[in-house]
Amino acid sequence: MIVTKRNSLRLAAVAALGALLLGTAGTAMAAAPAAPVAATAPVASASASAVSAGVTAKPSVTSVQAWQLFRVTGTTTGLQAGSTVTLQQKQHGTWVTLPASVHTTRNGSYSLGVKLGIKGLNELRIVSGNTASPVFTVTVR
Repeated sequence: MIVTKRNSLRLAAVAALGALLLGTAGTAMAAAPAAPVAATAPVASASASAVSAGVTAKPSVTSVQAWQLFRVTGTTTGLQAGSTVTLQQKQHGTWVTLPASVHTTRNGSYSLGVKLGIKGLNELRIVSGNTASPVFTVTVR
């Protein structure tokens, strides 16, 4: 491209116009979250997708010896295929994530091998992100 006085003026005009449009767009974008429609629309769609997501869980047994292997199986709905599901155990009133996780299949099912060592009634659940299964119990003898 040959730089001439005319091309330099055109380039300067395009740059100034671009900066003006970019500044206007930035102002419009900054004002958009204050609009009530824009603020509520994403929240409604996010909560609608959270409501449709679900996880089921069923242990293969209800009572085991300490460190005996059993399986937890279930399905997920509203989650992407290949999502990770993880086992959590309630310990002293707090949900603790255990080192037992697996990816879901294409149809959303999973099967997880579990060994527990804390004797007594264990409250468990399966979680994936913010979605959790109903609580189920397994007694360890």
